[in-house]
Amino acid sequence: MKKIVSVIAVAFVSMLVANHAQAQMKVGFISLGELIGSMPESKKADTAFNDYRVSLQQQLAEYQNEYYEQDSLLRTKDTLKFTKPQLEVKRRNLLDLQIKIQGFNDQAQQAMQQKQQELLAPIQKKALDAVQAVAKENGYNYVMSKEALYVSPPGDDLMALVKRKLGVK
Repeated sequence: MKKIVSVIAVAFVSMLVANHAQAQMKVGFISLGELIGSMPESKKADTAFNDYRVSLQQQLAEYQNEYYEQDSLLRTKDTLKFTKPQLEVKRRNLLDLQIKIQGFNDQAQQAMQQKQQELLAPIQKKALDAVQAVAKENGYNYVMSKEALYVSPPGDDLMALVKRKLGVK
């Protein structure tokens, strides 16, 4: 009988300790995308990125216009006045220009990704530092991304606290 009472007592104490530990755990949530989008630095980065993208698109448009001009020249009746070797050179130049356009397009995509990362990295770091500071100041054990969870334990939305920390309205 003593053995049964002691097993029940140990189980009861274990449940109390588990409930107490769980009660002390604070969980918070935040949408980093929303936070970063609301920061003034993000708007400046978007403007800089769009300017960069537009300049690359203009260069691509120039290459494409040159390609279309040369292509249309080869599709007209004026090609009859060219010799066979001249036509071959023009066709080869057109093919080279097409390859140049494709290469430029690939490089432009990589350059835009790199530029976007370069512009966003300091903003993301600032946002994450603020989230960590707010979590530490307010005793949160875990802060999770809202976007990554479908089901989660009860927690607090830290957006207002982090925005206040960053001075964002």
